[in-house]
Amino acid sequence: MTEKKDPLFNKIALVGIGLIGSSLALATRKNGLAKEIVACARSQGTRDTAMRLGLVDAIYETPAEAVVDADLVILCTPVSTYDDLACAMAPSLKEGAIVTDVGSVKESVIRDVGPHLPDGVHFVPGHPIAGTEHSGPEAGFAELFEGRWCILTPVPGTNSKTLDLITDYWASLGSMVEIMTAHHHDKVLAITSHLPHLIAYTIVGTATDLEETQQADVVKFSAGGFRDFTRIAASDPIMWRDVFLNNREAVLEMLQRFSEDLSVLQRAVRWGEGDVLEDRFRKTRDIRRGIVDAHQAGTFDAREPDSTQD
Repeated sequence: MTEKKDPLFNKIALVGIGLIGSSLALATRKNGLAKEIVACARSQGTRDTAMRLGLVDAIYETPAEAVVDADLVILCTPVSTYDDLACAMAPSLKEGAIVTDVGSVKESVIRDVGPHLPDGVHFVPGHPIAGTEHSGPEAGFAELFEGRWCILTPVPGTNSKTLDLITDYWASLGSMVEIMTAHHHDKVLAITSHLPHLIAYTIVGTATDLEETQQADVVKFSAGGFRDFTRIAASDPIMWRDVFLNNREAVLEMLQRFSEDLSVLQRAVRWGEGDVLEDRFRKTRDIRRGIVDAHQAGTFDAREPDSTQD
């Protein structure tokens, strides 16, 4: 019989209880990682929903109330809110508490959160690369992080025991953990996540600008590729607005590179340069196979099988 382990934390406070926050609550409880899970949300409706679903033991209106005596505080709101949230909760943080987050950009998070935290509070920015196009507390599920990467970007001087503890937490949720600098994270995610979302929003937006009869046929005859774009484009608009504004330099750099590559393909199509097109398509297919081999392909929902045929 396997011996039951003690929880990693006495109390975890989730600042925000949308898709990621609710999934963290469910996964934390499922894996017995905290004795108490609390959250905060501005909306009374959201607070009522979280309690009705049994996501947390208690939920508060303000972060200052929620983080009292918390061992681990996780920011789960759009990154544009972090500055104000960190300022509001800082006086209530206990010495030795760990603050982390789930934002898709990291340099701006360090800039906005770090200066507010009092001495004796540890800060380990993080980014679970997991999600769906759905949002809100009812969208969460405990398996969201299983088999997904979580990137940690510790600030200089981070205590090794603190980093080990946060690593253990994400690993216990089923994630594979990678540690890198915030600058490297933002560059990598600009091309693997942020630019694809920008392209998806653009393509779906272009489709909506077509004549009415063409729009109807686009919806009716949507093939797999366009369906994938619409799924990505259905993601939380506020979250992605903040991502692009807070990682603008890296996104603009990758967008320029993409524009140059697109010009090459545009020329190849115009002049019938089949060898150029085939060469590019073969190279990109190999990348897709590498992603499949790394078990990072398929839908964003870990509960759904990968239906892609390779």
